[in-house]
Amino acid sequence: MLLFDWGTYNSLHTLSKAATLGMKLTEIPPADFSRRGRGPEYFESYREFTSKAFTTVTAHAPYYNVVSFSKSVSEKVLKAMRAALRNAALAGAEVFNVHLGWKAFGGDKDIELASEFIKELLKDAPQNIYISLETTYTRRQLGSIDEIRAIIESVGDDRVIISLQLENVFMYETGIDEHGNFHKADAEVDAAFWTNVLKKALQLSRGFLSLRFAQVTGIYFGRRLLKKRVPLGKGYPSVGPLAEALARFMIKEVREKGLPLRMHLIYTGVPETKYEDSIALYAEIMKRVVQHL
Repeated sequence: MLLFDWGTYNSLHTLSKAATLGMKLTEIPPADFSRRGRGPEYFESYREFTSKAFTTVTAHAPYYNVVSFSKSVSEKVLKAMRAALRNAALAGAEVFNVHLGWKAFGGDKDIELASEFIKELLKDAPQNIYISLETTYTRRQLGSIDEIRAIIESVGDDRVIISLQLENVFMYETGIDEHGNFHKADAEVDAAFWTNVLKKALQLSRGFLSLRFAQVTGIYFGRRLLKKRVPLGKGYPSVGPLAEALARFMIKEVREKGLPLRMHLIYTGVPETKYEDSIALYAEIMKRVVQHL
């Protein structure tokens, strides 16, 4: 039986709000792992609460670049990530999501170094935790679907999976990171586009089919395009084609084929509207799921 979980990110003090709204998934935000005062007691309290109210707990690792020109910097990052992973395990997380960060060398060297980093991280990972590698939105960062596939194959451990940050895939696959035209790209994206993306992710998924989403626009920092998260309905990509593809895929490709996967969608939008947006996004998907049941 397919379990489809949905929810958003929460620190300990907002878990009761998410639970009241019926969310069964929560993600520990990256700031919780780097903020002073967040010791073992905090994460144990997180686990105590979620064990009574939530089905799925994930964790987003702190934002560090896993590849660096400096060996000493890489060692410090690995130490910090290991500490975050231990705390994620204390909190009951089953997925530890890693943002790979900016490229340093380009080409195979970055993939080789990232693979070694993940191998080292796995040495401290409990057997029941998956490490998910998050897709990027720009060619300046490591994390295209193909790059993640190469890392997973190099690491050779079933605990390493892909996590689709869906708006990032939209930007990367349509070349927005190079041309900046969100409106034109959005007009060209349909349900078939998203189905193809989901099929690629399925090949790199074990245990969980991990999905993330927020709508975005872009801002330029010099000549570099950066994505900016916005409330649902205020940005790109359009929800309709994505919701249709997710609904059909969930039923036809996962549930009806009896795949041993738990599928989840984490809303990663702006904090001011994250609860309303999470519910609205879930509703857009589920009203289409009904049509396939």
